[in-house]
Amino acid sequence: MQVANPIYDVVFKYLLDDEKVAKLILSAITGFEIKKLDFNPTEHRSEIEKDITVLHLDFAAKIIDENDEEKIIIIEIQKAKLPSDIMRFRRYLGEQYMSKKNIKKTESSSKLKALPILSIYFLGHKLANTKSPIIKVQRDYIDLITGSKLNKKEEFIESLTHDSFIIQIPYLKKHKRNNLETILSIFNQDNLSENNHLINIKESDYHTKYQPIIRRLLKAISEPELRKNMDIEDEILQDFQIMRRMLEKGKEEIEKSHKEIKKKKKELDISKKKLQENKKELQENKKELQENKKELQENKKELQENKKELQENKKELHKSKKELQENKKEIEENKKKLEENKKTLIIKEQSIVNSVNEMHRLGLSTHKISKLTMLSIKKIEEILEK
Repeated sequence: MQVANPIYDVVFKYLLDDEKVAKLILSAITGFEIKKLDFNPTEHRSEIEKDITVLHLDFAAKIIDENDEEKIIIIEIQKAKLPSDIMRFRRYLGEQYMSKKNIKKTESSSKLKALPILSIYFLGHKLANTKSPIIKVQRDYIDLITGSKLNKKEEFIESLTHDSFIIQIPYLKKHKRNNLETILSIFNQDNLSENNHLINIKESDYHTKYQPIIRRLLKAISEPELRKNMDIEDEILQDFQIMRRMLEKGKEEIEKSHKEIKKKKKELDISKKKLQENKKELQENKKELQENKKELQENKKELQENKKELQENKKELHKSKKELQENKKEIEENKKKLEENKKTLIIKEQSIVNSVNEMHRLGLSTHKISKLTMLSIKKIEEILEK
């Protein structure tokens, strides 16, 4: 059987738009019995045209916790394709903590209470140090004096910290060791059909309880608009990757230019040092010449010898002047090369300006352009104003 591939954001959103399906998936991941599930009124969904790399959804869920107590929590779901999306994860999570909509009055009093947050991350890339497909990050209260675990929860701590689940999609392979791994096998990209939009599955692998998930993915195939958006998602991601490669190449060229300029500057410094040495030598020669002239006046008897010595000094002086002229000529040549390098750098900088304007024209925000170009937001805004 072939079903829609939930690795695509549009399919993933379509899957979780069904409350029954969302409850089945989220209950399996969190281990909580979910009584009621609603999209949070502060729900944020990134439009496919604006943000191709991160999908962000959140739910208000009424659950039965491990102590058989009923309570409401916020379930935060984020799905990313690229390792660089970690800053967006942090931003969305910060928005949840700051949102006034996630603060409720308690039933027993009018006291305001922050709803606990549970985050779930679906990663389209691999983490650096673990191959575990499904990871739970679980908080424990530890008494640092005795080392013992504290079992009672505190509202203060629960409001400022949260548990997380990380699902590494690339490691959801052939294993189906429990119900959760079986459910999440719908993300296994080893089961792709010839069309990347579809995945091959065995319906018999899934318990009757989880058949609504399969039926929802099967239904997605028949949605023309959804399939169209999958094509758009492919195209935008491809364009994003091409642009990223172009920016990396531009950055390499700029670094190469900086190294070349640094090299030329070093050569110029060496030339300046040689010139100073030549000037010093010239001053010494002048001093020696003055001494020779004084000696000539004092020792007329040695006039012929001094004249000969004077001629030698003049010859040496002429040689020094010639060397000085050659050094000056070399300095001028170096200055000319430096000017040429400056022109090259200006061309490179114009290339960056063109890249920034092109990305802006494609609809990328200044924050995204700053990430990709390593330029400050202020610099990007100055470029766009010109």
